[in-house]
Amino acid sequence: MTRPAQARNLVRPKKMADMVADRIRRLIARGEIGDGEWLPTEPQLMTEFGVSRPTLREAFRLLEADSLVSIRRGPPGGARVTIPGPEAAANQFGLLLTLSGTTIRDLYEARMVIEPAAARDLAQRGNAAARRALGEELEPLRALVESADFGAQTVRYHRRVVELAGNKTLATVIGMLSEIVNRHLARVYDETPNTSAETLANNRKALRAYEKLAELVEARDGEGAERFWTRHMKAARSHLFRDEDETQVVDLLY
Repeated sequence: MTRPAQARNLVRPKKMADMVADRIRRLIARGEIGDGEWLPTEPQLMTEFGVSRPTLREAFRLLEADSLVSIRRGPPGGARVTIPGPEAAANQFGLLLTLSGTTIRDLYEARMVIEPAAARDLAQRGNAAARRALGEELEPLRALVESADFGAQTVRYHRRVVELAGNKTLATVIGMLSEIVNRHLARVYDETPNTSAETLANNRKALRAYEKLAELVEARDGEGAERFWTRHMKAARSHLFRDEDETQVVDLLY
Protein backbone atom coordinates (compact mmCIF):
# COMPACT_ATOMS: atom_id res chain seq x y z
CA MET A 1 0.00 0.00 0.00
CA THR A 2 1.42 3.41 -1.01
CA ARG A 3 1.63 5.93 1.80
CA PRO A 4 0.41 9.50 1.16
CA ALA A 5 3.11 12.01 0.27
CA GLN A 6 2.43 13.94 3.48
CA ALA A 7 3.16 10.87 5.60
CA ARG A 8 6.33 10.06 3.63
CA ASN A 9 7.66 13.59 4.36
CA LEU A 10 7.15 13.49 8.12
CA VAL A 11 10.69 12.22 8.70
CA ARG A 12 13.38 13.49 6.36
CA PRO A 13 17.02 12.50 6.48
CA LYS A 14 19.41 15.24 7.46
CA LYS A 15 21.23 17.02 4.69
CA MET A 16 24.97 16.43 4.52
CA ALA A 17 25.63 20.08 5.48
CA ASP A 18 23.58 19.60 8.66
CA MET A 19 25.55 16.47 9.52
CA VAL A 20 28.88 18.25 9.02
CA ALA A 21 27.70 21.18 11.13
CA ASP A 22 26.61 18.76 13.89
CA ARG A 23 30.04 17.12 13.95
CA ILE A 24 31.79 20.47 14.26
CA ARG A 25 29.34 21.54 17.00
CA ARG A 26 30.28 18.43 18.97
CA LEU A 27 33.99 19.21 18.62
CA ILE A 28 33.39 22.74 19.93
CA ALA A 29 31.07 21.61 22.74
CA ARG A 30 33.62 19.03 23.94
CA GLY A 31 36.40 21.58 23.95
CA GLU A 32 38.39 19.87 21.20
CA ILE A 33 38.38 23.18 19.33
CA GLY A 34 38.72 26.21 21.58
CA ASP A 35 37.42 29.75 21.42
CA GLY A 36 39.39 31.80 18.91
CA GLU A 37 40.91 28.81 17.14
CA TRP A 38 40.65 28.44 13.38
CA LEU A 39 39.03 25.36 11.93
CA PRO A 40 41.21 23.37 9.51
CA THR A 41 41.35 24.65 5.94
CA GLU A 42 38.53 23.98 3.52
CA PRO A 43 40.53 21.36 1.56
CA GLN A 44 41.36 19.54 4.81
CA LEU A 45 37.73 19.57 5.98
CA MET A 46 36.44 18.53 2.56
CA THR A 47 38.75 15.51 2.68
CA GLU A 48 37.95 14.68 6.31
CA PHE A 49 34.18 14.83 5.83
CA GLY A 50 34.11 13.65 2.21
CA VAL A 51 31.99 16.60 1.05
CA SER A 52 32.11 19.23 -1.67
CA ARG A 53 33.07 22.87 -1.09
CA PRO A 54 29.43 24.11 -1.46
CA THR A 55 28.29 21.58 1.18
CA LEU A 56 31.07 22.61 3.55
CA ARG A 57 30.28 26.28 3.12
CA GLU A 58 26.62 25.63 3.80
CA ALA A 59 27.68 23.93 7.04
CA PHE A 60 29.75 27.01 7.87
CA ARG A 61 26.70 29.22 7.32
CA LEU A 62 24.69 27.07 9.73
CA LEU A 63 27.40 27.37 12.36
CA GLU A 64 27.67 31.11 11.75
CA ALA A 65 23.91 31.46 12.29
CA ASP A 66 24.40 29.75 15.68
CA SER A 67 27.15 32.28 16.52
CA LEU A 68 29.63 29.39 16.82
CA VAL A 69 32.01 30.57 14.09
CA SER A 70 32.90 33.77 12.32
CA ILE A 71 33.63 33.45 8.61
CA ARG A 72 36.58 35.12 6.92
CA ARG A 73 35.65 35.48 3.29
CA GLY A 74 38.03 35.77 0.37
CA PRO A 75 41.43 34.12 0.09
CA PRO A 76 42.60 32.40 2.17
CA GLY A 77 39.18 32.27 3.87
CA GLY A 78 38.22 30.05 6.77
CA ALA A 79 36.12 29.78 9.91
CA ARG A 80 37.14 30.82 13.40
CA VAL A 81 35.44 29.47 16.53
CA THR A 82 33.56 32.07 18.59
CA ILE A 83 32.09 30.67 21.79
CA PRO A 84 28.84 32.60 22.30
CA GLY A 85 27.71 34.08 25.59
CA PRO A 86 24.10 34.28 26.81
CA GLU A 87 23.56 37.42 24.71
CA ALA A 88 23.76 35.27 21.57
CA ALA A 89 20.42 33.68 22.52
CA ALA A 90 18.90 36.89 23.84
CA ASN A 91 17.18 37.81 20.57
CA GLN A 92 15.42 34.46 20.22
CA PHE A 93 14.55 34.41 23.92
CA GLY A 94 13.28 37.96 23.67
CA LEU A 95 11.16 37.00 20.67
CA LEU A 96 9.49 34.23 22.70
CA LEU A 97 8.76 36.73 25.47
CA THR A 98 7.28 39.24 23.03
CA LEU A 99 5.06 36.63 21.39
CA SER A 100 3.64 35.68 24.78
CA GLY A 101 2.92 39.32 25.64
CA THR A 102 5.34 39.34 28.57
CA THR A 103 5.56 42.61 30.47
CA ILE A 104 8.80 44.03 31.84
CA ARG A 105 7.18 43.88 35.29
CA ASP A 106 6.69 40.13 34.86
CA LEU A 107 10.33 39.78 33.86
CA TYR A 108 11.40 41.64 37.00
CA GLU A 109 9.29 39.31 39.15
CA ALA A 110 11.19 36.37 37.66
CA ARG A 111 14.47 37.99 38.63
CA MET A 112 13.12 38.40 42.17
CA VAL A 113 12.70 34.64 42.36
CA ILE A 114 16.21 33.92 41.07
CA GLU A 115 18.47 36.58 42.56
CA PRO A 116 17.80 36.42 46.32
CA ALA A 117 18.23 32.64 46.28
CA ALA A 118 21.46 33.08 44.33
CA ALA A 119 22.69 35.61 46.92
CA ARG A 120 22.06 33.04 49.64
CA ASP A 121 23.90 30.31 47.75
CA LEU A 122 26.84 32.61 47.02
CA ALA A 123 27.15 33.47 50.71
CA GLN A 124 26.74 29.90 51.97
CA ARG A 125 28.46 27.83 49.31
CA GLY A 126 30.49 30.23 47.22
CA ASN A 127 34.26 29.99 47.50
CA ALA A 128 36.44 32.83 48.75
CA ALA A 129 37.33 33.93 45.21
CA ALA A 130 33.66 34.22 44.19
CA ARG A 131 32.75 36.20 47.32
CA ARG A 132 35.73 38.48 46.78
CA ALA A 133 34.76 38.97 43.12
CA LEU A 134 31.38 40.35 44.17
CA GLY A 135 33.11 42.93 46.35
CA GLU A 136 35.32 43.93 43.42
CA GLU A 137 32.20 44.78 41.42
CA LEU A 138 31.62 47.72 43.78
CA GLU A 139 34.50 49.84 42.50
CA PRO A 140 33.04 50.60 39.05
CA LEU A 141 29.68 51.29 40.70
CA ARG A 142 31.28 53.85 43.01
CA ALA A 143 33.06 55.46 40.07
CA LEU A 144 29.83 55.75 38.07
CA VAL A 145 27.35 56.68 40.78
CA GLU A 146 26.89 60.17 39.29
CA SER A 147 27.16 58.99 35.69
CA ALA A 148 24.55 58.08 33.10
CA ASP A 149 26.26 54.67 32.90
CA PHE A 150 25.34 53.77 36.48
CA GLY A 151 22.15 51.98 35.45
CA ALA A 152 23.94 49.62 33.07
CA GLN A 153 26.54 48.88 35.73
CA THR A 154 23.82 47.92 38.22
CA VAL A 155 22.51 45.38 35.71
CA ARG A 156 25.99 43.86 35.62
CA TYR A 157 26.08 43.67 39.42
CA HIS A 158 22.74 41.85 39.56
CA ARG A 159 23.94 39.49 36.85
CA ARG A 160 27.20 38.80 38.68
CA VAL A 161 25.33 37.82 41.86
CA VAL A 162 23.79 34.94 39.94
CA GLU A 163 26.90 34.05 37.93
CA LEU A 164 29.12 33.90 41.01
CA ALA A 165 26.59 31.68 42.82
CA GLY A 166 27.68 28.98 40.40
CA ASN A 167 24.48 27.68 38.79
CA LYS A 168 25.25 27.89 35.08
CA THR A 169 21.64 27.41 33.96
CA LEU A 170 20.38 30.35 36.02
CA ALA A 171 23.40 32.44 35.02
CA THR A 172 22.53 31.87 31.36
CA VAL A 173 18.89 32.84 31.91
CA ILE A 174 19.91 36.03 33.72
CA GLY A 175 22.40 36.79 30.96
CA MET A 176 19.68 36.58 28.33
CA LEU A 177 17.44 38.88 30.35
CA SER A 178 20.15 41.50 30.88
CA GLU A 179 19.78 43.15 27.47
CA ILE A 180 16.05 43.65 28.04
CA VAL A 181 16.63 45.00 31.54
CA ASN A 182 19.32 47.36 30.22
CA ARG A 183 16.90 48.82 27.70
CA HIS A 184 14.22 49.34 30.33
CA LEU A 185 16.68 51.09 32.65
CA ALA A 186 17.88 53.29 29.79
CA ARG A 187 14.28 54.41 29.26
CA VAL A 188 13.80 55.09 32.97
CA TYR A 189 17.00 57.15 33.10
CA ASP A 190 16.04 59.03 29.95
CA GLU A 191 12.74 60.02 31.51
CA THR A 192 14.50 61.18 34.70
CA PRO A 193 17.66 63.16 33.86
CA ASN A 194 20.71 61.69 35.59
CA THR A 195 21.64 65.07 37.05
CA SER A 196 18.40 65.37 38.99
CA ALA A 197 18.66 65.27 42.77
CA GLU A 198 16.17 62.39 42.89
CA THR A 199 18.19 60.23 40.49
CA LEU A 200 21.47 60.89 42.28
CA ALA A 201 19.85 60.06 45.62
CA ASN A 202 18.47 56.81 44.22
CA ASN A 203 21.87 55.92 42.78
CA ARG A 204 23.58 56.42 46.11
CA LYS A 205 20.89 54.43 47.89
CA ALA A 206 21.34 51.59 45.42
CA LEU A 207 25.12 51.69 45.90
CA ARG A 208 24.69 51.35 49.67
CA ALA A 209 22.49 48.30 49.04
CA TYR A 210 25.13 46.69 46.84
CA GLU A 211 27.79 47.36 49.47
CA LYS A 212 25.56 45.81 52.15
CA LEU A 213 24.96 42.69 50.08
CA ALA A 214 28.70 42.28 49.49
CA GLU A 215 29.25 42.54 53.27
CA LEU A 216 26.62 39.88 53.99
CA VAL A 217 28.07 37.57 51.34
CA GLU A 218 31.61 38.05 52.67
CA ALA A 219 30.31 37.25 56.17
CA ARG A 220 28.74 34.05 54.74
CA ASP A 221 25.33 35.10 56.07
CA GLY A 222 23.17 33.29 53.53
CA GLU A 223 19.80 33.89 55.18
CA GLY A 224 20.60 37.54 55.77
CA ALA A 225 21.75 38.00 52.18
CA GLU A 226 18.57 36.45 50.81
CA ARG A 227 16.30 38.55 53.05
CA PHE A 228 18.17 41.73 52.32
CA TRP A 229 18.25 41.23 48.54
CA THR A 230 14.52 40.45 48.47
CA ARG A 231 13.83 43.63 50.42
CA HIS A 232 16.11 45.68 48.16
CA MET A 233 14.55 44.39 44.95
CA LYS A 234 11.05 45.09 46.25
CA ALA A 235 12.05 48.65 47.10
CA ALA A 236 13.73 49.13 43.72
CA ARG A 237 10.62 47.86 41.96
CA SER A 238 8.63 50.89 43.10
CA HIS A 239 11.30 53.16 41.58
CA LEU A 240 11.54 51.28 38.29
CA PHE A 241 7.83 50.85 37.64
CA ARG A 242 4.97 53.27 37.85
CA ASP A 243 1.68 51.78 38.98
CA GLU A 244 0.18 52.12 35.51
CA ASP A 245 3.30 50.88 33.70
CA GLU A 246 2.47 47.74 31.72
CA THR A 247 5.34 48.02 29.25
CA GLN A 248 5.77 44.84 27.26
CA VAL A 249 9.07 43.35 26.18
CA VAL A 250 8.09 44.01 22.58
CA ASP A 251 8.09 47.76 23.31
CA LEU A 252 11.76 47.56 24.30
CA LEU A 253 13.08 45.24 21.61
CA TYR A 254 11.18 46.24 18.46
